[in-house]
Amino acid sequence: MKKKNFASRAWLALVFTFLYAPIGVLIAYSFNSSKSRTVWTGFTLDWYKKLFHNEEIIKSLGVTLVVALVASVLATVLGTAAAIGISGMKKGTRSAIMNITYMPILNPEIVTGVSLMLLFVFAGIDFGYVTLILAHVCFCTPYVILNVLPKIRQMDMSLCEAAMDLGCNQRQVYGKVIIPEIMPGILTGFLMSLTYSIDDFVISYFTYGAESQTLSITIYAMTRRKVSPEINALSTIIFLVVLTILLVMNISDVRKYKKLARRDGI
Repeated sequence: MKKKNFASRAWLALVFTFLYAPIGVLIAYSFNSSKSRTVWTGFTLDWYKKLFHNEEIIKSLGVTLVVALVASVLATVLGTAAAIGISGMKKGTRSAIMNITYMPILNPEIVTGVSLMLLFVFAGIDFGYVTLILAHVCFCTPYVILNVLPKIRQMDMSLCEAAMDLGCNQRQVYGKVIIPEIMPGILTGFLMSLTYSIDDFVISYFTYGAESQTLSITIYAMTRRKVSPEINALSTIIFLVVLTILLVMNISDVRKYKKLARRDGI
């Protein structure tokens, strides 16, 4: 039994090392005083200082965050409305619509990117923020639908009937009963949309304009020459921000669970 436990722990350690060793190397070399990616020459914070003075990277980061936030909000609104509508359809129609919903997720990104580029050219829309946001809304909306639909199915529909019996109109039922009940799915869909939007490269590459270059495209352009250690510094900051958010969310969930456990006497 001890041998099995040791083997499982060793295997787990190996897996985590394989997953996180590259990130550890990236973080370490963000403090390297040399531009070398193989030789350590000393500790420095210069790359972090230069990062905040690099207008190209800062501008690209701003574009990425603005596009991600706007696209995620629009995708969340559209996806939530679509999920509510789909849930009320007949079984055959609902299955057909869901199969169509899966297509942007299963479709290769390069096909989606080229298709959207041709569509914008055909429609005569100038490439820029508008095309970039529309493209991101296109591939983010299905993720919202797939996160909200299960919450709608889990919801007790008698709550809606009770609310209407108590005098609520249809709009009040949506605002005070349905939306609060499915809010966890809405938030999950929003966070997934935000993550995928920030992370996207292929679709953005085919739909961005001269003034709407995202961070992933800027980094790709830099790799044609040589990746600056400033990118290591930026990646480290992004990793630490994401890690902090995850820790805060997990701690919050644990506290909520303990609070509910105390209330229920578990």
